[in-house]
Amino acid sequence: MPVQVLFGQLLLGLINGSFYALLSLGLAVIFGMLNVINFAHGAFYMVGAFLAWMALTYLGVNYWAALVLVPIVVAILGMIVERTMIARLAQLDHLYSLLLTFGLALMIQGVFRNFYGVSGLPYSIPGELAGGINLGFMFLPNYRAWVIVASIVVCTGTWLLIDKTRLGAYLRAATENPVLVGAFGINVPRLITLTYGFGVGLAALAGVLAAPIYSVNPDMGADLIIIVFAVVVIGGMGSILGAIATGFGLGIIEGLTKTFYPQGSSVVIFVIMAIVLLVKPAGLFGKVA
Repeated sequence: MPVQVLFGQLLLGLINGSFYALLSLGLAVIFGMLNVINFAHGAFYMVGAFLAWMALTYLGVNYWAALVLVPIVVAILGMIVERTMIARLAQLDHLYSLLLTFGLALMIQGVFRNFYGVSGLPYSIPGELAGGINLGFMFLPNYRAWVIVASIVVCTGTWLLIDKTRLGAYLRAATENPVLVGAFGINVPRLITLTYGFGVGLAALAGVLAAPIYSVNPDMGADLIIIVFAVVVIGGMGSILGAIATGFGLGIIEGLTKTFYPQGSSVVIFVIMAIVLLVKPAGLFGKVA
């Protein structure tokens, strides 16, 4: 097998792993802090890509501005959803919030499909990241390298924020004992709302990063969310480090499978999930309740 093919598939796997890590990180943050299984996560990812496309097409807002503004807009939208819908189900079984977010995802997807159809919309790579670098054994596109680096930086920053800062300690404490945390003067409902907004903002950021690589279409989130849920389950539900490590790792494994056994590339992640659940039901980095 030519070495260029092998490294090309590894690069593809690492790029896919970057999106798996970012999306599963947002899911892990929301589940770990709020105990909400957010099935609308893929829809928010799709909305992020579409908002970037619309900002460029209708308003002339470039990629770099969209990379900052779109996650903020989607985070605000997510906070509105949490306050008006999800918070009302906080005292009920988790199944209700899962059904609510599943229905919300179908609604959002349906709206965009109605206005834009199902064909992909192109989003051009910013001029600063056009071209690539010849490494001798392979050609590395600049934009792909940027996506990998950006994903690593965002994932590492989020892990440090939640595990190593006072704010992260407040979030973890609010999950374990919200009444006690509220007694110290911390507004727990506001903290929960901000956490949900942050989680869906990460999904929107992944959507903006994905727009120049994948076609922008209403089904892009639905095609990815099942894989991302598998990544979260393998890493451990609610585990931040597990989501990051498993996302990148499974992306690479998927890329290698496409090289050596292409027929199995579409199911390898689910096979790994089944094996992990049999051996360690809480996930690789999860803790037994």
